[in-house]
This record gives sequence, structure tokens and C-alpha cells, in this order.
Amino acid sequence: CPIDRCPLICYIPELKEQPHYYNQKASLVQLKIDRPWYKEIHSQVLQEVPKKVELAFDRWLKGDINGKKSGRPRFKGKGQYKTFTYTQFKRHHFTNNKITLSKIGDIKVIVHRPIPDGFDIKTVSVTKKADGYYVTFSLDDKTVPTIKPDFNPDNIVGIDVGLIDFYVASDNTRVAAPKYLRKTERKLKSAQRKVSRRKKGSNRRQKAIQKLAKQHKKVADTRKDFHFKTAKSLLDKYDVVAVEKLNIKGLTKTRLAKSINDTGWSQFLTILSNKAENAGLKVIAVNPNGTSQECSNCGHKVQKQLSQRMHNCHVCHSSLCRDLNAAINIKNRGAHGLKAQFMSS
Repeated sequence: CPIDRCPLICYIPELKEQPHYYNQKASLVQLKIDRPWYKEIHSQVLQEVPKKVELAFDRWLKGDINGKKSGRPRFKGKGQYKTFTYTQFKRHHFTNNKITLSKIGDIKVIVHRPIPDGFDIKTVSVTKKADGYYVTFSLDDKTVPTIKPDFNPDNIVGIDVGLIDFYVASDNTRVAAPKYLRKTERKLKSAQRKVSRRKKGSNRRQKAIQKLAKQHKKVADTRKDFHFKTAKSLLDKYDVVAVEKLNIKGLTKTRLAKSINDTGWSQFLTILSNKAENAGLKVIAVNPNGTSQECSNCGHKVQKQLSQRMHNCHVCHSSLCRDLNAAINIKNRGAHGLKAQFMSS
């Protein structure tokens, strides 16, 4: 080419109409004419796609309510798009062990548990996973209390999450870290090796990928079940649970990333918060700075390395496990924060 350089400044014409959810939803009418196979997909399912696209771009450009931004949205092929949603659903379309989905028909389902009386079905999502298809119902119950009738703010516990013990509570109860990923590493390694040895694009490689995905799903499901049971055991005993407001995303960039992902702190704290909200209980997130260094008895700061597992205060001469010391500090901060919330309300 005779031109060996280009100007560094170029002018891009502005869009006549900024694409957003509503004008993309309106364009579906013409798309159904241009692409007749779109008529085989229910209109609500189609409308949910531009809604997800707009949400992904908003999180990338604007960020969430806390100002945190997500990564740049990537194109998803039809093999990667694994969930579709019906935003409106009638209760009579789900009876016994059958569900009626528009444009698909009647499908037999294995019901995990019956829907309680008084709950309304708001949305229905169908998700493809490694071992089959799953139907998820989003339910609404107006009778769920925002605060438990006999709520006791003094019935509070603080928990300090860790890698050796999954958590240590301020009442000195401990739950060992299960380490599900570490225990199944040998099986996962063998399944991954089979995938790498298969020829790309072959049926045998596809079968090996499916077996590997099932192994990973089993680990994830076992971990999630552990999180649900652990959260329930805490909320059955206490009305308020104080936890640290950790920067888990930042911690996963350290050398401990594999162990942190194996414990699944983020998923556990989300499950704990959701279950507490549904039960009319409270989960208080406190500032984590200095919970391990500060003495829970006298408040004096005792500097210690991460390898030092005991807290020994030379001022009040208290001696206890550093995780227990941190859990008591978390409980005290949570009680103070809860008191401030009640006073402001």
C-alpha cells in the first residue's frame, strides 16, 4: 500500500438512536419476518435476551449500585446460551409432575419439593446443565415477615471465616473446611487428561467433556449443599449473624486463590443473607480491619503474623485462638452496628 501511516485522530459519527432494551424489543417484530424460525420461540423468551444484553453493558459501562464495573460483554454462541426465562407464568400450568411451557409443550419434571400454599409463581427459567435440564421457579409470598415477630437483637453471634476452619463462631463452635475440590482433584485430573487426549471435534472428546463437566458439577453441588446446611444451623440458633465485609474478589488474586475458591465464602455469605431475609432475621457486615490484631478483652492491638495462630495480650494477659478472638470482635462490632441501625430507624 502506498500509504505508510494514518492520522491518530479520527471522527466517528454519532449514532442516530442509542440502542437500548425498548428499541431492541421493538425490532423483534421485523426480526420474526426476516427470520421465520424466530416464531418458534416464545415472545417473552425473546424479550429477555435484549434485557440481559442491556444489563451486561450497563454493568460494564456504568457499574452496579456500588460503582463496581464488570468485564466487557462477550458474544455467546447458541451452545453457550444455557438459560431462557418466561417472565409470566400461570400456576395452573404446573400440576403434579408436569409443566406446560409455551411453544414447547408438556414436559415431565422431577419435583424437588412442592410449592407451598399462598406462593405465586413470578418467573420460570429453564437451564441446561451437565447432567440435564433444570426448571427454576421464582416465587413470591406476601406473608413473609420483614422482621421475625419474636426477634431478639441480643441473640447475636460473630463468625470468622477461614481456610483451616470454615468458620469459627464467637461461642467457640467450629466447622472444619470440607475442601471438596482438593478431595476430588485426582478424579478431575484424570477426566481432564482424557479430554486433552481426544481429537478436537470428535464425539469421543464431546463425551469426555461431558464427564468432566459432571465431575465439576458434583463438586459445586456438594459445596452448595454444605453452605445451605451450615447457614440453616446458624440461623436456627441465632437471630443476628455478624460477618466480615471481605474483598473476596481481591483475595482470589493471591496465592491462596485456589483454597478460597474451594471454600466458596462468597456463595455462603449470599446464601446466609438470603435465608436470613426470608426468615425475618439479620446478617450484619462489619469492617474487617484489625479484627485479628485487636484484643477482644481490652481492645489493645497485638501485632501478629498470619502463621501465629494464638492471640496473647501482654496488657490483660488473655490467651486464646486468634480466630476466636476475631469472631468475638466481629460480634461486638455487629452488635454496635445493629444498635446504631435501630436508633436511626
